[in-house]
Amino acid sequence: MSDLTADVTDLLQHLIRNRCVNDGSIESGHEARSVDTLRQYLDGPGLELETYAPSTGRESLVARIEGTDPTAPSLLLMGHTDVVPVNADRWRHDPFGAEVIDGEVWGRGAVDMLNLTASMATAVRDLARGGFRPRGTLTYLAVADEEALGTWGAQHLVDHEADSVRADYVITESGGIPIPSTDGVKLPVMVGEKGCYWCKVIVGGTPGHGSQPWRSDNALVKAAEVVRRIAAYRPQTQINEIWRRFLEGMELPDEMVRPLLSPDSFIDAIDTLPLGMARQFHACTHTTFSPNIAHGGSKINTIPDTVELQIDIRTLPGQTAGDVDAQLREALGDLADEVVIEAAAYDASSASPIDSPLWDCLARTTKRFYADSATVPMLIVGATDARFFRRMGATAYGFGLFSRNLTFEDFSTMFHGDDERVDQESLRLSAELWGAVAHDLLG
Repeated sequence: MSDLTADVTDLLQHLIRNRCVNDGSIESGHEARSVDTLRQYLDGPGLELETYAPSTGRESLVARIEGTDPTAPSLLLMGHTDVVPVNADRWRHDPFGAEVIDGEVWGRGAVDMLNLTASMATAVRDLARGGFRPRGTLTYLAVADEEALGTWGAQHLVDHEADSVRADYVITESGGIPIPSTDGVKLPVMVGEKGCYWCKVIVGGTPGHGSQPWRSDNALVKAAEVVRRIAAYRPQTQINEIWRRFLEGMELPDEMVRPLLSPDSFIDAIDTLPLGMARQFHACTHTTFSPNIAHGGSKINTIPDTVELQIDIRTLPGQTAGDVDAQLREALGDLADEVVIEAAAYDASSASPIDSPLWDCLARTTKRFYADSATVPMLIVGATDARFFRRMGATAYGFGLFSRNLTFEDFSTMFHGDDERVDQESLRLSAELWGAVAHDLLG
């Protein structure tokens, strides 16, 4: 095991054990714990360190190796330090124990995305201590609040500290899972991401005594039908340019590709795929509606007069909030006029050009690790902080580099799921990749 593997493993363990759990409230996250860890880890010659805290405990850290040529391209490696909540009872091992078991580091955030946050820091420290003097500036950003829309992290930095994080090129999560093909492995690069439209559907009724439900106007019963209709709704398949180029790059047999490029045959085609892949492919080509939270009722013997539903809607490139509203009303049918729909958050889909110097750099450098590999563009179906930097004019991709031991299926199910873990070979590959990318792109 190389020294770099040991370093990144140790740092990842510390980040997991810091328990920077973000439940969406301003009081959660506590990312200052991991900023303190990273500050101590990175402190030394060759790196300039800055921290920013728009709210108590919600710190982000910037580390920079200044370039020698202000006109040369610059690169930002960005990882977030917060993680989503976890139900420890469902895990085989302590989700914050960060145990190394059979060559894998277990813990919340191991794949989302403390693995990359740690490997980026390891690579940047290694470069600085080795005297790396690039033409273009290399910046490392450990950012807070990614798991709750980035209000106290990337959005704050872009809005108020833009000069500290500005870069021509940005790499963040997630990509780089080797997908076997008949012509070597394909490495997906997340060149764009779906938009986010979170909304509340408020369902009204008439209160009454629970002992007399006959012909009552029960908001909970009505809400159940609202949830059923949203879950049953089937929006049209949309074959976007990123999806088309992903399939072309995969070089799959024509008999497999053709149905996946046709709205008429798409659903039948994905029904034959492994579940994790089918979910991913479906989300890449559809607006998705997921009713995830319900609040209502006050007492067991009282018919509820109000139920609030929270719906997670993810939008495709080119879709507007108006488009989503129309789809939601279509899903609800005649119930649309009986409920109140309130938008809670909206962020449009974003994408970067596929043909770029950063794309060429990743295509070159990944071949040092997988000689038989080729990069393919893909749309990430969740939200990342890349969107803030695209709006600043940066080319931003999601990428990493993982071993063949981590399958696309496993990776998909562990994101925000149970038994999250990453193998140490993947940690080594990512750490070494960042060094190679910095040398290749920045000179």
